[in-house]
Amino acid sequence: MTPPARRRPLDDLDATRAFARATAATLPHGALLLLSGPLGAGKTTFVRALARALGSDADVTSPTYTLVHEYPTPHGPLVHVDAYRLDAAVDLVRLGLDEYLDRARAVVVEWGAPLEPLYPDALHLELDRVDARHGATWRRGPA
Repeated sequence: MTPPARRRPLDDLDATRAFARATAATLPHGALLLLSGPLGAGKTTFVRALARALGSDADVTSPTYTLVHEYPTPHGPLVHVDAYRLDAAVDLVRLGLDEYLDRARAVVVEWGAPLEPLYPDALHLELDRVDARHGATWRRGPA
């Protein structure tokens, strides 16, 4: 039986950075990490902290209009995708997701839940904000 998912509070930026460092330490090379959560839950903030934890000093911004940003890390690029404006998971596949996965340190997809049926081994992190308090829950986390 799978234990119930436990929400981790991310009360401030330091907590988010610490969580991102812990994630980076266990994130398999070439991992697909799907992020879900409402607007303002901290998805881009988490990706920014993850990029730093993976060794990138790039200016991490939301790829809402460009759809994809790449940030260099010492072990391959961190690919950051925003799927908010895409109509279906097939649109993400058309972006060349498999090619990114072949060469990236990790691919992180904001609004990525529609990809779960196509990528059953993907990691899934749900970020939330309840009463102005942020948190994270692994729906499918790293080993």
